[in-house]
Amino acid sequence: MKIFRSWTGQDPAARGASVALGNFDGVHRGHHALIRRAAAAVPGAPLGVVTFEPHPRQLFQPETKPFRLTTQDERARALESLGVDRVFEINFDAALAGMKADGFAEQVLAKGLGVLHVVIGSDFRFGKGRAGTPERLRALGERLGFGVSVEPMHGDGTWSSTAIRAALAEGDCATAACALGRWHAVSGPVSQGDQRGRDLGYPTANLAFGLQLTPRFGVYASRVTVHDGPHAGRYDGVASIGERPTFGVNRPNFEVHLFDFSGDLYGASISAALIAFLRPEARFDTVESLIIQMDRDSADARSVLATAPEVPE
Repeated sequence: MKIFRSWTGQDPAARGASVALGNFDGVHRGHHALIRRAAAAVPGAPLGVVTFEPHPRQLFQPETKPFRLTTQDERARALESLGVDRVFEINFDAALAGMKADGFAEQVLAKGLGVLHVVIGSDFRFGKGRAGTPERLRALGERLGFGVSVEPMHGDGTWSSTAIRAALAEGDCATAACALGRWHAVSGPVSQGDQRGRDLGYPTANLAFGLQLTPRFGVYASRVTVHDGPHAGRYDGVASIGERPTFGVNRPNFEVHLFDFSGDLYGASISAALIAFLRPEARFDTVESLIIQMDRDSADARSVLATAPEVPE
């Protein structure tokens, strides 16, 4: 899969794709339907996705708390797993936000990307002030030489980024996973923490949430994929999300302990899938009582992971 980060000056070989158009935060089952429709619209054409980076909400609502379900890298991995050949990550800035609907269709989709067909959801709006409707894009496509298909909403509203965020806020991993078509994952490069877990006998890989949504604070059974480096592979583990009240830390933190693992993961790119919520975050009066609970958490996580499906049912 190739990723293009500009809609101008494209390599001629990048043109001629049948694309799904949208934000694709989460790449959930509703998005899967758009991509399948794009694949079927022009058989034999390269399958593409046109999306935006950063997410438009970050431009229009810069003070909003982190909400993204997927990082750029995680989104790309999810799209590639669906057979997407080309991802066009359009820079969403003030100039693009101010472009009228007709200009977006002509300058970006037709002239810039040279698309053959565009698939959008029935709720998709585009152009300045979100004035562009599916009907308008169909009319523009007829004039500019590309086809347009409109995919209806699926899942009775449960297959939406909003619904998935709500489920994760409750620690409901199963509901989020059913909408996503895979387990939700916290992802990014492993950063150096305070190494307190190592002193407790539970070394952890630490991730910064950055712009990603923070799920419900607590302890989770987790499956971790290490994407690169000498330890690339898949591991079971137990993850903690919270502010570590036992140690007086008061900022959201993500750390995951990999079972039966020994090695250095600093700088490696990982995805820690949340399989099941085990318990809420708690404060412990002594380090000893915390270690006893961590032992229980690990045993509970191993038990859950032994029977959890690879793909959510």
